[in-house]
Amino acid sequence: MRRDSFQKRVIPVLVPVPAERPYSYAVPQGMTVEPGAILRVPLGPREVAGIAWDGEGEPVAPAKLRDVAHVFDCPPLPSDMRRFIEWVACYTLSPPGMVARMALRAPGAFDPEPAVEGLRASGRAPDRMTAARQRVLAQAGDGRAWTRSGLAHAAGVSLSVVDGLARQGVFEPVAIPPQPVVAPPDPAFARPALTPDQTEAARRLAGTAGRDGFSVTLLDGVTGSGKTEVYFEAVAAAVERGRQVLILLPEIALTQAFLERFHDRFGAKPAEWHSDLAPRKRERVWRQVAEGQVRVVAGARSALFLPFRELGLIVVDEEHDPAYKQEDRVFYNARDMSVVRGHLGGFPVVLASATPSLESRVNAEQGRYARIVLPGRFAAAALPELRTIDMRRAPPARGDFLSPMLIEAAGRTLERGEQALLFLNRRGYAPLTLCRVCGHRFQCPNCSSWLVEHRFRRQLVCHHCGHHEAQPEACPECGTLDHLAACGPGVERIAEEVDRHFPQARTIVLSSDLMGGVKRLRLELEAIARGEADIVVGTQLVAKGHNFPAMTLVGVVDADLGLANGDPRAAERTFQLLSQVTGRAGRTGRKSTGLLQTWQPEHPVMQALVSGDAETFYQREIAERERAGLPPFGRLAALIVSAATRAEAESHARALRRAAPAADGIAVLGPAEAPLALVAGRHRFRLLVHGGRRTDIQGYLRGLLSRAPRPRGSVRVQVDVDPQSFL
Repeated sequence: MRRDSFQKRVIPVLVPVPAERPYSYAVPQGMTVEPGAILRVPLGPREVAGIAWDGEGEPVAPAKLRDVAHVFDCPPLPSDMRRFIEWVACYTLSPPGMVARMALRAPGAFDPEPAVEGLRASGRAPDRMTAARQRVLAQAGDGRAWTRSGLAHAAGVSLSVVDGLARQGVFEPVAIPPQPVVAPPDPAFARPALTPDQTEAARRLAGTAGRDGFSVTLLDGVTGSGKTEVYFEAVAAAVERGRQVLILLPEIALTQAFLERFHDRFGAKPAEWHSDLAPRKRERVWRQVAEGQVRVVAGARSALFLPFRELGLIVVDEEHDPAYKQEDRVFYNARDMSVVRGHLGGFPVVLASATPSLESRVNAEQGRYARIVLPGRFAAAALPELRTIDMRRAPPARGDFLSPMLIEAAGRTLERGEQALLFLNRRGYAPLTLCRVCGHRFQCPNCSSWLVEHRFRRQLVCHHCGHHEAQPEACPECGTLDHLAACGPGVERIAEEVDRHFPQARTIVLSSDLMGGVKRLRLELEAIARGEADIVVGTQLVAKGHNFPAMTLVGVVDADLGLANGDPRAAERTFQLLSQVTGRAGRTGRKSTGLLQTWQPEHPVMQALVSGDAETFYQREIAERERAGLPPFGRLAALIVSAATRAEAESHARALRRAAPAADGIAVLGPAEAPLALVAGRHRFRLLVHGGRRTDIQGYLRGLLSRAPRPRGSVRVQVDVDPQSFL
């Protein structure tokens, strides 16, 4: 290393690898690096993007110190964003580099977007005038810059006409700045006519968004009460103050209707951020968010890590939705991390839901969150009348799954020219296929789960690892032909039954794994909203905020499905899901009905749904959680140990248990084989750490992991603080 290297400034750089702390790099003479700057630095034999961190780099032997290779021409990550990365890493016990990786997911955006080559009239006249040239000159006469293709299209001529004029000097070349990915929203574009309840709620939210300071508000309104229109007024107030806004949605790729509603209110769509964006579009959105050009983003949970320059409001729509929990690499709940982001940035957060999570309800009751209630539907539309169908007394015909009562109700709905929705939270045709001769069951070779039959595709599919195989004609175990039986229903099987009962009806099946992907789902959702379907058979994605004006009947095929497990949130999740899906009916004021097929109509969840007494249900669930010391009155963390062999996984899980230190108020349960004991060829064991509400569970886990042997071979240990799934 050169002699002058000792005088170089040493800085910490957070690189997107599983490192516990930033690495130290030298800043070459003449290079300026500020905290938050995005850099290119050498890491082993390659170069990677990293973030210049705060403070001074740790001392490194001069022979090992390497120079920063490049500083990208990019706005630095703001200080509150850097604090957020540190906070998430600390809370989730994740390497900071892996959290930083989520903020660096658009490497093509680190350098400025190149200007577009354009043309502008120079004032010179062409040597010969034609009608086509006259149209071009008339179009370009205002002195604006045009692209070649844009000018040709606007003038209705071929590119050769424009090029010929350019060669004669009629146009001069200019650089056109990159176009914004979306137009700026106009807060005054179309102010809505709100009901008195909505007006008061909007006034309170807009007042919060219109001033500095952190706060959390729970917007609790029944389905169809106009929560979106209300929080749009908070968005308008934040935009008017010159602040950026993030709206989180659980299924952004499926919510075209939301984007259109936003456009109707603000005259422009928000920028989208989700996994289905084309790479180039992602890069442009990332860059323009960092530069402050994009004022509103509607995105999935990963949008929380966009480098907002002036973030002033976060709205978490459907805040109860499990889709906000990420369970890969960095385990985090976007709803909870939104609250942290608002606290660190000093701005308000709005949580909106018709069925709030117990955690949010308790926070509101204890005064940590404000709560705004919208008790009635917009325009006095009535909520659907909910009734149970006792399957013990009104069972379906042999081999079928729809009760005669539900079939009769669907028939009456179709006679009135209205729509019916049949909901079953199971994809495919049947969850299990077996041989009636030898009893062979088709199981995934990589997971401890049955293969799901997808008859539309003639495939048997694992919904955990993606394994699929052709549906055989004969049993692979005994070779018997034509004796494979589909056991239980999926949405495809329900659709088949519907076709038998209503052959003239237009039936659509909605499921996330149907052919055509997100584009097809969007088209079919739009078709349903236009009334181009009579019966919809769908999974939980139909419960996510869609507005189907003609829908007046919702039938839940298996209302007990979500209750059949040991998840402490099973009752809450079932209540939320069934409330949301039945809330698709009657949103435009027509009389509507929800029918719940159940084998246990006396269950508290069914009683709460039918009676419409959500408050009693919430208070009962809150009391039970408090008695058991479960969240939000206690804390949980899971340690998931996986390995290529069962023996390796179990051995390391037991070693973790032995390393667990004794501590007052903390219990370590397990290890036990996970309910899904084998996933993608890896055997899994789980430990559960349970402590009181004020327990430093992260400190306890750090102590446990530091005392335990390091994972060797194929063993991996994942930490899930505040687990949402217990599989």
